[in-house]
Amino acid sequence: MRTIDLRGRALSRAELMDLVPRAAVSAEEAVERVRPLVADVAARGAAALREQAREFDRVEGHALRVPVEAIGASLADCPAEVEAALRELIARLRRASAAQVPAEQITRMADGATVTQRWQPVSRVGLYAPGGKAAYPSSVIMNAVAAQTAGVPTLALASPAQRDNGGLPHPAVMWAAALCGIEEVYAIGGAGAIAAFAHGVSEIGLEAVDVVTGPGNVFVAAAKRVVSGRVGIDSEAGTTEILIIADATAEPAFVAADLISQAEHDEAAASLLVTDSEALAERVLTEVARRAPRTRHAARVAAALGGPQSAVILVDDLAAAARVSNAYGPEHLEIQTGDDAAVLAAISDAGAIFVGGYTPVSLGDYLAGSNHVLPTGGTARFASGLGAHTFLRPQQIIAYDRAALAEVEAPLLALAGAEGLPAHGEAVSARFARAAEAGAR
Repeated sequence: MRTIDLRGRALSRAELMDLVPRAAVSAEEAVERVRPLVADVAARGAAALREQAREFDRVEGHALRVPVEAIGASLADCPAEVEAALRELIARLRRASAAQVPAEQITRMADGATVTQRWQPVSRVGLYAPGGKAAYPSSVIMNAVAAQTAGVPTLALASPAQRDNGGLPHPAVMWAAALCGIEEVYAIGGAGAIAAFAHGVSEIGLEAVDVVTGPGNVFVAAAKRVVSGRVGIDSEAGTTEILIIADATAEPAFVAADLISQAEHDEAAASLLVTDSEALAERVLTEVARRAPRTRHAARVAAALGGPQSAVILVDDLAAAARVSNAYGPEHLEIQTGDDAAVLAAISDAGAIFVGGYTPVSLGDYLAGSNHVLPTGGTARFASGLGAHTFLRPQQIIAYDRAALAEVEAPLLALAGAEGLPAHGEAVSARFARAAEAGAR
């Protein structure tokens, strides 16, 4: 991992945003690469999806729509301990997601005048689960449970076809779908899956959705950007990121293990340590050098940690560390310091925040109860992670009776006149004109 020394430099937020490490592949480049793939699926449907499966997944001749019976049957091969863990994840996530569904609120403006705020779920959602370098049954659950808790009536799931599984999605993805009760599953991956959700594919009975959610690599995130506006998206959840703010009190082994844990996702994964302790930085780097070669995905980890997107950043103090983190807007932020509360108070921009030495990101990936589908690439500065709220739209319901409308007629006419829109006022006055005419007679 390279070291970036920011000590002794008074940098603005804009300067920090330019200095923090990012992956070499830009979002703009990825968008241009996936735009033709999305357009091809929109134009040619299943034929385009089959060609993309052959090119990117090395699979052909498979069923794009997974038979319903194959979903339930997949559980026969699920190890008991894995099924128990997935069920525990579902239960914990349902509890935490329920807190994200606001209650209906009624505001009484006057007698006979109410404004009701309700949160209405979208009608149909397309859930994406990656299937490249690893299987992500946990991502299926994160998406499905949040949508189900919001009250979404129809869910469809897409995950890449696996050559080793007869063209079906990864078995673990199938297990999660079965446990969540999802019966509409497609063996479609990457940008093509996002395009299929947005445009629909009539040949396989895939109707277009209202919202597309789920994590993926930079190309999946780029495809979401391309279809955004035609459908809603959760966020541009690309390759994973972890930023750890730590000081001399942190345990180097914990910090090193957490940096490596996210690096094993992908060669483009970003692992950053921001610290005011040069001694800690040296100890962490020593621990990383010891641990990284021993992990199962050592080559992938080495590529990620050695890439331009990963670094150790030295700062003057923890306040400066918080400024660096806010400028970066990490997907996952860990705080391991002697005063975690003070650092947390200075944080405004992060997808999810893990406080203390015994709260690793991997806890959030699985069993914390939080959702692990989070914004990446700096979008945490303006976007949030997935939750039940992702699938809800606030709607206002206005109900006034005659007397309540009469009370606001005069000020409404004044406002309509001031804006040069007299017909707006006449739409109100018309409701009282007949009574006024009768009284005149």
